[in-house]
Amino acid sequence: MTAFELSFDYRCPFAKNIHLHVITALRAGADFDVTFVPWTLSQGHRPDGAPDVWDDPTREPDLVALAAGVSVRDQQPEHFLAAHEALFRARHERHVRLATFDEVASVLQPIGVDVANVRADLESRRPYREIQASYERFATVEAFGVPTFVVGSDATFVRYMDPPTADADASIRLIGSLLELMAHQPQLNEFKHTRLPA
Repeated sequence: MTAFELSFDYRCPFAKNIHLHVITALRAGADFDVTFVPWTLSQGHRPDGAPDVWDDPTREPDLVALAAGVSVRDQQPEHFLAAHEALFRARHERHVRLATFDEVASVLQPIGVDVANVRADLESRRPYREIQASYERFATVEAFGVPTFVVGSDATFVRYMDPPTADADASIRLIGSLLELMAHQPQLNEFKHTRLPA
């Protein structure tokens, strides 16, 4: 079993694809030791001289879903996989912006998440400090986007084009093959098809 970290921002469609594969694999019994790590796209694209996004109230719409995901991960872990999936699907399949707490709560409440607890956690700013800490830690491995896998001290950005199907074993094989490459083929620095699949 390879332990790994995997970054997420609910706004990224490629993060959605790979995270849904990991969720599918875990639910099917895959023996993956994964830590889900928040990483905000907004911090890397903020204008020169602008404040860090976790300290900037005007960037709250960029971070509220990510912070809510962190809150559920840390304080209601029994709901995390369902919440994680629901937030990705809401954003990319139902086109919910997830830019306000009410939008986020409308996704989380039906699956049993205590949204009052999430609201109180966000008001304490604890999840935002976790986003900052994770972003700064991932900077030490030169992460530049999501989803990024970190295996040991090595980071690998993966852009996978398709979400999972009903074949959970395919998701297990996909994540396993990626981890095998990351753990045992560090010399493979870049591998990219020149065209999208037909």
